[in-house]
Amino acid sequence: MEEMAAVKGPVVVTGASGFVGSWLVMKLLQAGYTVRATVRDPSNLEKTKPLLELPGSKERLSIWKADLSEEGSFDDAINGCTGVFHVATPMDFESKDPENEVIKPTVEGMVSIMRACKEAGTVKRVVFTSSAGTVNIEERQRPVYDHDDWSDVDFCRRVKMTGWMYFVSKSLAEKAAMDYAREHGLDLISIIPTLVVGPFLSTGMPPSLVTALALLTGNEAHYSILKQVQLVHLDDLCDAEIFLFENPEAGGRYVCSSHDVTIHGLARMLAEMFPEYDVPKKLDGIIDDDLQPVHFSSEKLLGHGFRFRYTVEDMFEAAVRTCREKGLLPLLPAAVAAADGSAKVILGREPPIGAET
Repeated sequence: MEEMAAVKGPVVVTGASGFVGSWLVMKLLQAGYTVRATVRDPSNLEKTKPLLELPGSKERLSIWKADLSEEGSFDDAINGCTGVFHVATPMDFESKDPENEVIKPTVEGMVSIMRACKEAGTVKRVVFTSSAGTVNIEERQRPVYDHDDWSDVDFCRRVKMTGWMYFVSKSLAEKAAMDYAREHGLDLISIIPTLVVGPFLSTGMPPSLVTALALLTGNEAHYSILKQVQLVHLDDLCDAEIFLFENPEAGGRYVCSSHDVTIHGLARMLAEMFPEYDVPKKLDGIIDDDLQPVHFSSEKLLGHGFRFRYTVEDMFEAAVRTCREKGLLPLLPAAVAAADGSAKVILGREPPIGAET
């Protein structure tokens, strides 16, 4: 691992045009790495332009075509690299066939990437960006969760709550990766971020911000996810990914979560920060009043010496500012903006099929 850190790549980032992937590419370039960024369509300049404009991209960034639904698609990008950051994941909360459109490509794509890492023979470590949805989705919420906990996949499939197919796909993909790594002697780190909030480089609305900003936009379908939510700043997450990749003592699963809040506390904070939006003061009849926060413990990550740098206010200030700059969130309250046509896009639509996180 010391040799890997000194070499500074090349490393692969999958889903590099997405919310997390693009920020991670930027942070890796800043850290001096040579980066191979995979995207589904390299000819889509709207997706690749933010990457190609990053400092250091001319010297140390290359764009590679790869798709989770195509077996062997990542082989060329992974061949000869020292590490892989697997971020890409299909996300379509409105899928008519979630088993085949979301779950199957996520799991099979994960195994295909692990196989490519084994065959390359040069990969020192794989860092998989998992999800909090692999940890605490079960019938009764407990007060504390950590890296040893797993969601109840059968419960997800039975209840079919908002995002259930994402929770199932990430859980099964992570377990498949762990099995493959154990069987073939690969070094695998799973990092489990909670709801990721912050600034971003990608051009479209990140699916996690559709949820995070639901109280600003009145998107009630996502309130259930915010009831007892845990949060992490995008920059903290990407710092943690690189930290764990470089740390020779790291191994296994890591929760990456800096704050726990209830939807009521979040609503009070957002109403104060953004009085121009109609944040609901009360959620009577929608959400119980007596909610207690559910804590996600990042103790294992912090035990290695990592430290979070951002507050909840930092996260939302940066997210809203970036959304406004990109025309993804109206500057005025939604109702006024809709009436006078000043908003380019009203936040709240679901991500397209196969959206990359």
